[in-house]
Amino acid sequence: MTQGLNHLGLSVKHLERTAEFFVHTLGWKKAGGYPDYPSIFITDGKMFLTLWQTQSDAKTIDFDRKHNVGLHHLAFSVASLNDLNALHASFQKLDDVEIEFAPQPNGGGPTIHMMIREPSGNRLEFAFNPPK
Repeated sequence: MTQGLNHLGLSVKHLERTAEFFVHTLGWKKAGGYPDYPSIFITDGKMFLTLWQTQSDAKTIDFDRKHNVGLHHLAFSVASLNDLNALHASFQKLDDVEIEFAPQPNGGGPTIHMMIREPSGNRLEFAFNPPK
């Protein structure tokens, strides 16, 4: 009855900075949003994300993937190992991106992946699956 992912909504502490991360670092495009409930919608042409500003940094609680129910991480496919390594190099230059681990085999491979936290703290995985 379902036909794939329509969009994914993320709550973010830093709306503009998180949107800039996707647009400037990953090459996505802005696709709308609502000023009265601060949000920015973004897309890579295949996936559509809605970013929603949290109301107060003082009351914002960071997600703990081992103790909270919710989005554990969002994983993106990457076209090549070179692209994955280039992303890693660009993330290393960003002060507000935390690299959880650099590109490495996922389990025994052959997939190579890395995990980061974007400027608002959401966990993002980037994975290259070599052709068989």
